[in-house]
Amino acid sequence: MKQRLGFLVFSIILNSAANGLTISTNLGSAVWTASSVNLADWIHISLGTTMFIYGIVVTLMNQILIGSFDRRRFISNLLYIIPFSYLVDWTHLFWNWIGVPGYSLGWRIVIDLVGLTGIAFAVSIYQRCNILMHPNDDLSYILRFKYLHGSAALAQWVSYTPPILIMVMSYFATGQLHAIGFGTVWALLTQGIVMGWADNHVFPRLKHHVDL
Repeated sequence: MKQRLGFLVFSIILNSAANGLTISTNLGSAVWTASSVNLADWIHISLGTTMFIYGIVVTLMNQILIGSFDRRRFISNLLYIIPFSYLVDWTHLFWNWIGVPGYSLGWRIVIDLVGLTGIAFAVSIYQRCNILMHPNDDLSYILRFKYLHGSAALAQWVSYTPPILIMVMSYFATGQLHAIGFGTVWALLTQGIVMGWADNHVFPRLKHHVDL
């Protein structure tokens, strides 16, 4: 448990910093993050608060998918989104402050890919810890082990349905799209695959603690 807690803290920091980095490159963020950026622009509140509210909604969705009220999972989801939502906002401002948006296109592509890979690694780590989990990633975890026979890639693609719908609705409401581009398409196609690879190659001694 002590080891799992250490990995959990590391993964939260990595996930927040990597998400903030992809936003700062302005070349496309991970699908859920891009959806949050567009929702924040649509409803005119801060990104951190938007991600927090978004997380609460997905937490409730997870309870429905499980089929019964899981108090530990419900509290776990809420405890994760409180620091994560605002850490993403703060790290995004930090990456902007050090000048990432002004880097050349080539460097921003490399940085965006590094950020997206970091997100996939972080999700793999804290899904295996299974102590606290972001509700968005818990959604793919539930789909993966309860409905989709353990397939990380398929679960990730299915879990993208809500954020894609939010982005479509945001576009029709505002006529604009933000944080969507090369990186978003890359994440849509590869994040589940990279997560599956990370399960076996990034801290391989850390195994899944499945509770479904």
